[in-house]
Amino acid sequence: MPAAELHADTIAEEQAAANSSNSVGGKDENVTIGGDGVEFQLVGENGEVIMRSNRETIDDAAQQTLTMEEIEELKREGTGAGKDLIAKLMASHLGIEQKTAFSLAKYKLLKTKKYLRRFTVLPVDVSMLIKWVMEEKDAGKIMEMREEMCALVGSWANVHFSEGLDGMMGGRWLVVDETGGLLVAALAERMGILHPPSPDSSSSQKTAQTSEGDQAPEAEEESTKPTYHDPPLATSNTLTLIHNNAQPNLSLLKYFSYDPTTSTPTHPNHPLATHLHPISWLQLIDPSQDTTYSTPIAPLSPTTLSSLKSGKRGTYYRKLRRHNRVTTIVDTTLAGGFDGLVVASHMDPISILRHTIPLLRGGAQVAIYSPTIESLVNLSDAYSTSRRTAFIQSPPESFLSLPYAADEPSQRPSTPPFQTAQSSDTKSGSKQPTQETWPGDADFPLNPTLLLNTAVQSARIREWQVLPGRTHPVMTGRGGAEGYLFTAVRVIPARGRVEARGKFAKKRTDKVGVTEKAKEKEAGEKVKVQVEVEDVETGKGGTVIANGNGDAGKRDPEESATMSPSKRVKLDPQHPDEI
Repeated sequence: MPAAELHADTIAEEQAAANSSNSVGGKDENVTIGGDGVEFQLVGENGEVIMRSNRETIDDAAQQTLTMEEIEELKREGTGAGKDLIAKLMASHLGIEQKTAFSLAKYKLLKTKKYLRRFTVLPVDVSMLIKWVMEEKDAGKIMEMREEMCALVGSWANVHFSEGLDGMMGGRWLVVDETGGLLVAALAERMGILHPPSPDSSSSQKTAQTSEGDQAPEAEEESTKPTYHDPPLATSNTLTLIHNNAQPNLSLLKYFSYDPTTSTPTHPNHPLATHLHPISWLQLIDPSQDTTYSTPIAPLSPTTLSSLKSGKRGTYYRKLRRHNRVTTIVDTTLAGGFDGLVVASHMDPISILRHTIPLLRGGAQVAIYSPTIESLVNLSDAYSTSRRTAFIQSPPESFLSLPYAADEPSQRPSTPPFQTAQSSDTKSGSKQPTQETWPGDADFPLNPTLLLNTAVQSARIREWQVLPGRTHPVMTGRGGAEGYLFTAVRVIPARGRVEARGKFAKKRTDKVGVTEKAKEKEAGEKVKVQVEVEDVETGKGGTVIANGNGDAGKRDPEESATMSPSKRVKLDPQHPDEI
């Protein structure tokens, strides 16, 4: 729409004020009366009416005959997504015919923005979920973990997709999550196991199976048979979740089509069903006290199974699947060799690391999030340089009395632990303590030699107002906990004494201008140096001999042949004894 048409009313008023002296009988000469008796202001050269005048228009609430009760009733009906309401508002307006084209378009636009309901469907990701929980829900349920802090946790823990090699286990992370599953969702998104497979991929796999010809009927028969065993657990690219209760709190994972509590999952082939391994603290610290792990399920013969009722048979298979799953997860976790540890919990981080650090391999990354800084400061002090130095110089007696670990956690097992027989120590709960599992004492809460490069940091994204001369952060941002992150690297302490080897340049200790030192001929012989000296005051020169005992004298003719080349220096009268 051109500018002249937008500001036609203002232009007409200015022209009317300027030509008021030329008006005849109190009526403006520019005003034109149409054939229907309506007053117009702008008329084309050929007599065509361009725009109606709004001189007589009165904007008053009385022009609208619909009451607020009727409008609210139309809104509750919700027919036409608000279009029917807008049409009735315009039809019931008494002065709608008096409006110009511009004011009519403006009126319709305002009512459309107010009553027309529009929304956009977007896929749910971790960033959008965090923003929604922080603004609309209770931020305390996710420990007030902002988007930037959640990204830092995954970055410092080096969480990524990792595909295990044949016969090797890799890409395994320990997680302690008390954010309702938000931390697990963020890590799973980095590993590519958060979202279920799309229907297109599953349909393409079925098409490939049916294209094989004779094998298609056999595949259909196998798929219709009842399955009494869960799919095998993944050995790489996994998350081992340590929780407090009988079942982990993963309520936020329902937004990603995964609910471990339901018996009829929406997506049975969800990647988290095999890549997420929950384990309780009781199963980790003392497996023998857990009834599910320590109580084996007696196998039943096929004849006995066939004689059971369907309900009891289903109960038997359900208990068997649960026992096999728990046993596999506990044995795999206790074998260690994890690539990192990620923690977001209200528990004391020292008590968490006391049981999880021995399970990490060498070079594993550790990232611990806390809404407050006090607990992380105490943890950083436990791994300080001064405490580590004191521990190395005088280890506690309770630490020295323990044997060194036979199997280093830095070495990844070549075969998954659940493929081997269970050890009797794990079943009985009498695992031999070692130096790596040392529980600590009053002076050393943890072994300070197991973590290096410890640091505590924080980050916050702030929105800025950028205006000429008025650029500053927006001061109306959300408050709450700042959030802090503890990072470290797991190391394997060296056994025995460490000695430095190599060539090192010696520092110059002479106070005069001696450019080189004498070379030793043989071990045990005295070092003799032939030096040509020159007196600073007299300028007279001479030759002296200095041996390793500090004696100096004139050169012996017999010894001159076996001595190193002479060095020329100047003697200082204030220090005549120094050469």
